[in-house]
Amino acid sequence: MDNTTWVVNHTGRSGFYLVGLFSQYKYPALLCVIVFVVFLMALSGNIILILVIYCDAHLHNPMYFFITQLSFMDVMYISVTVPKMLMDQVLGVNKISAPECGMQMFLYLTLGGSEVFLLAAMAYDRYVAICHPLLYPILMNHRVCLLLVSSSWFLGSLDGFTLTPVTMTFPFCRSREIHHFFCEVPAVMKLSCSDTSLYETLMYLCCVLMLLIPVTVISSSYSFILFTIHRMNSAEGQKKAFATCSSHMTVVILFYGASVYTYMLPTSYHTPEKDMIVSFLYTILTPVLNPLIYSLRNKDVTRALKRMLNGNFVL
Repeated sequence: MDNTTWVVNHTGRSGFYLVGLFSQYKYPALLCVIVFVVFLMALSGNIILILVIYCDAHLHNPMYFFITQLSFMDVMYISVTVPKMLMDQVLGVNKISAPECGMQMFLYLTLGGSEVFLLAAMAYDRYVAICHPLLYPILMNHRVCLLLVSSSWFLGSLDGFTLTPVTMTFPFCRSREIHHFFCEVPAVMKLSCSDTSLYETLMYLCCVLMLLIPVTVISSSYSFILFTIHRMNSAEGQKKAFATCSSHMTVVILFYGASVYTYMLPTSYHTPEKDMIVSFLYTILTPVLNPLIYSLRNKDVTRALKRMLNGNFVL
């Protein structure tokens, strides 16, 4: 191997090749159409939900403020991976440069980490609303809501700023093919020709800490919520509380379950096919389900949507 080839192989300047989701299926064109439709549904669903909440004064409260932030994150999250994947399939190109790969990695780590903490903030909001309703306007005032949201973004960006530079500075001298449809950290690390065991251990500990705090907040909040609901005398109050909390728990289970599989299970449990399916679940499917979960199961949102369609805005 001459010096030029060695430099190209070890600096990552030649970029990477995304094997992609479509190469795993017999009818890639059909799957491409399905992913495109899902992408449009995610964009339209989340944008409509944001507009409905913004245009209706009845929904100007902390819970719906957090939901708009979640929808905004989902719009960005799915836009980081899917457009590139669809364009590669249409144009027949699957190459991604090292800077593009690093940027994609940073964005999805930041957005994913931010959403993890935002879901914990949403659980705390429901805890205060159900367990301490009289103190709710004080404990969840506008300033507190802004602090919780900005903290979620900040902590998520720490994840991106921490993992991305380290991952992308490893020497890559094996095959340049990433067996994934985007630059996910574990998939990229498999291409490194150096020993990454220490880094993988540190990444595991980082993910444990990142998930431990939100999971503690969420589990504690819902334990108190369930206890409070059990003591309610009003059947209607119990039903409304269960409806709100079950919607949130559905989102939490989907997102956290996929995150635990991707970053906390040993490599022996992973295969490229499984990894792509799980990643499809939390990067593409979850952004579609979130607006459905928070709109179809929420009477306030459905009423606001009807008023919006009829032109009866409540500003």
